[in-house]
Amino acid sequence: MQKGVQEVVVAATKKDIYLASLVPQATALFFLMTAACCPSFAGTLPKERADLLYHSYSGGDIEITGPSLLVRKNFKEKVSVFANYYVDQVSSASIDVVTSGASRYSEKRTEYSLGAEYIYDKATLSVNGTQSKENDYDAKTLSFDVSQEFFGDMTTLSLGYSHGDDLVSKNENLQNDQIPFEADLSRKRYRVGLNQVITQYWMMGLSAETVADQGFLNNPYRSVRYKTSETTAATQAERYPNTRNSDAIALRSIYYLPYRASIRAEYRNFSDSWGIKANKFELRYLHPYNKNWTFQANAHRYSQGQADFYSDLFDYVDFQTYLARDKEMSQYGSTSIGFGVFYEPQKPWLSAFDRTTINLQFDHMMFDYKNFRDARIKDLAPGEEPLYKFNANVVRFFISAFY
Repeated sequence: MQKGVQEVVVAATKKDIYLASLVPQATALFFLMTAACCPSFAGTLPKERADLLYHSYSGGDIEITGPSLLVRKNFKEKVSVFANYYVDQVSSASIDVVTSGASRYSEKRTEYSLGAEYIYDKATLSVNGTQSKENDYDAKTLSFDVSQEFFGDMTTLSLGYSHGDDLVSKNENLQNDQIPFEADLSRKRYRVGLNQVITQYWMMGLSAETVADQGFLNNPYRSVRYKTSETTAATQAERYPNTRNSDAIALRSIYYLPYRASIRAEYRNFSDSWGIKANKFELRYLHPYNKNWTFQANAHRYSQGQADFYSDLFDYVDFQTYLARDKEMSQYGSTSIGFGVFYEPQKPWLSAFDRTTINLQFDHMMFDYKNFRDARIKDLAPGEEPLYKFNANVVRFFISAFY
């Protein structure tokens, strides 16, 4: 269920970090873990609003910027519809691009979303579709959700299903053989969530999601390294299985403090058929000041183990059936700290609006890879290079107008 730019942009921005690195399977991993913990509530339509966003990501020699516009309109307190337009302008000379032999490139990704929600008694029915397009990856997704309130609106049960069809291709400017390449990818997601009001100030939610992917799941540009001697290495194309099943479960708790502040804690667990196991912890504190200002501080820690068929350096060519050297398939961890400032003027800027808000969010992210080495360093023997790490900054600035 779409709630507005403030709530979806974090997942979207981090998702696009991996898209810019040309790692669609890592995108699915992160977005799965993000979506699995988001509760939905029946019986109440979202507020009518318009959000105008500018987002910026910088890190790992990747730059991503772009706008987003979301507009939502309600009808007769029963139906709510929304439309969202989202753009990423990507410039990348990441370690993946450099080690593949390509030079810095630029591309544009455009995404359109349409959706509607309908309230019937204590139930909310939702449907939305998303289409995104870039020069080497097209994605279409259709989602259905239903949520129902029980026990005096203290309990909310939600169910959902999404189906996606993607088309993976290769940009001729980034490939050497100039042979056209296209492959299909099908994605199915099933989700369930339960949210419970414990006390007047405390709410908890439990959610789970299972994903079944089938088709071309690796990156057509990426290669693995294998030894040719003690001091030299060569490369060959990655090979992944054409199916992947994954499960995620998340526990979320929100506690409202007497002075209008709140604390939110989340734990997420992920595992898949490729042998990856991951955990994420997140803590968020929201503090109001006077009538117009709200401040937020947040931190998270993410850690994962490697895929069964991952290696930074294989012993010889065709070492095994499946081969991966994608850093997002390796063992690694990330830490993020951030803060946000939200300001609401006493009077809206235009008489047509009920209220307006100005929002700024900044996050500093630190990635630390445990068994992925920096192969850009050529004066060391393969396997002797230092382990790769990098920092990134994410900025989101947006204005919301409620009407």
